[in-house]
Amino acid sequence: QVQLVESGGGLVQTGGSLRLSCVASGSFLAIAVMGWYRQAPGKQRELVATIISGGSTNYADSVKGRFTISRDNAKNTVYLQMNSLKPEDTAVYYCNSNIPTRPPLVSWGQGTQVTVSS
Repeated sequence: QVQLVESGGGLVQTGGSLRLSCVASGSFLAIAVMGWYRQAPGKQRELVATIISGGSTNYADSVKGRFTISRDNAKNTVYLQMNSLKPEDTAVYYCNSNIPTRPPLVSWGQGTQVTVSS
C-alpha cells in the first residue's frame, strides 16, 4: 500500500508559478509510475503529467511547455513545477502512483487546491 501526501497549492495570479510536491511512502515506489491529475469543478479528473522511474515524462497538451514533472527517488518525492499559470488551470490537483503489480496497485493523494486569479 502506498500513501501520498501533496503540498504546495495555493492562490496565484495569472502568469504566476507554483510548485507542487508529493511525498510517497510504501512499497515498490522505485518502479511506480507517478503522476499528477487535476479536477476542476463540474469536470472529470484529467491527466496532467506522468513520470516513470527512469525519468521519461508525458504531458497533457494543455500544459506542455508550462509544467514540468520531476521525481527524486531518494526522497520518494514527485514534483510539479507550474509556470505561466492560467485561470483554466484552477483545479484540485491529485498525486497518483501506479505500481505495475498484478493487479496494478493504484493510489491517490488527498488533493491540493490550485486557484489562478485573472
